[in-house]
Amino acid sequence: MVLTAPSVIIAEERDIPKPGEGEALVRVTHSGICGTDGKIHSGGIPARLPLVMGHEIVGEIAEGVGRDGSGPGMRVLVDPVIYCGTCFHCLNQQTHLCPTGVLMGREIDGGFAEYCTAPSDHLYPLPDGIDDLVAPLIQVLTTVRHAFTLSLLKPGEAVAVLGLGVTGLMQVQLAKALGAYPVIGISRNEYKRGLALEHGADAVASHGDEAKDLILGATDGRGADLVVESVGHLSILAEAMDLARTGGRILPFGIYAGDEAKLPFYELYFKELNVIAARAARAEDFPACIDLVQSGSLNLKPLITHTLPFTELEQAVAMLYESGDKRLKMILEY
Repeated sequence: MVLTAPSVIIAEERDIPKPGEGEALVRVTHSGICGTDGKIHSGGIPARLPLVMGHEIVGEIAEGVGRDGSGPGMRVLVDPVIYCGTCFHCLNQQTHLCPTGVLMGREIDGGFAEYCTAPSDHLYPLPDGIDDLVAPLIQVLTTVRHAFTLSLLKPGEAVAVLGLGVTGLMQVQLAKALGAYPVIGISRNEYKRGLALEHGADAVASHGDEAKDLILGATDGRGADLVVESVGHLSILAEAMDLARTGGRILPFGIYAGDEAKLPFYELYFKELNVIAARAARAEDFPACIDLVQSGSLNLKPLITHTLPFTELEQAVAMLYESGDKRLKMILEY
């Protein structure tokens, strides 16, 4: 499925790609679709066209080997962030910040095709206990874990998650798994608040005064140690600044498209807030997240609400913009 121009997707027959040196050929079986794909589709995120989008990729090795040396038939999760391995950032374990790095599905062809190629050391074997439908979500989870690693979250700290979409619900679960208390989920969506309560949140509230009263009441009036902004709206970032305790941390996980905002900048100074930006994930996050899901520490299956054939990509992209109260993750099947 090829993006030929902004908002234009066509089905196209191509030869099966040939893996280069150090690469393997993957027969894609499942992939996830996310907001980044929607922004690439609309032209909001610059990309090379024509392009096969898709970066949450699961499949089977068809030719070559994976990270552990396993060969054809092995189920694998693809790390879609390709880096040079020799620059300053790569040599300092910041491969996700490589200045010449590319993302599959943005600068190079990705997973919305029956076959794709990827570096062998980017293919992580999947244990039998992880469902094919769930596996693409692990790529998303790696970005959440990376962000939490940067946040230096400690057991017993109070965490508030603003926005309970797919990543927000993952953040609730991961915060709980890491020993945070209380973990408070904030959303205007009643269905998502219910999911958060079922999967780790100690309390939930809607935005505004209800959230502030709940957080202050649960923290003896201090505010949350860590506030995660998982919506991507600058007005919610301002709310995060208000809900964090003096000396606390803010994790702006959402991606902001605007370049101007009205924010309480004096509060940023006066409360001495630590703002933690996180981008993508590192190699170490993949096996760690596979283990988290395999062990049952996190349950990702309830986050999947829709499955579609990958040839219905255009319909799936349109659904990203629908305001359905009960739509979370969409998985494409091949």
